[in-house]
Amino acid sequence: MATAVIVCALILICIFSIKSYAKKLSEGCCGSGGDKVNKVEVEDKNPAHYPYQKKVGIEGMTCKNCKLRVENAFNEKAGAWARVDLKKKELLLYTKNPMEEADIRMTVAKLGYTMTGILPR
Repeated sequence: MATAVIVCALILICIFSIKSYAKKLSEGCCGSGGDKVNKVEVEDKNPAHYPYQKKVGIEGMTCKNCKLRVENAFNEKAGAWARVDLKKKELLLYTKNPMEEADIRMTVAKLGYTMTGILPR
């Protein structure tokens, strides 16, 4: 009898795992619910116009939607332009005015990611 209960429990675990994996494949790794994240475009994309540049390490980004969320959060700020490299887990942030590390950390944290620090350029 105990064996039958264990087998049933394993079958249920497998079913839930397969459903979760199927959801991840169809909706993205972060469970975005299938909502398409629209990119916030920056008008000025000339790095020479941004005197302040920071490379920021960020943990937790795993897909295109994660990348767009982080870029959008900074691109919505006046005088900022952000680009994310998912493979390196880095944000390259260009700003026309200085931006405090605490502000960057708070913006990243509000999105649910972890800032690991300012990296050397």
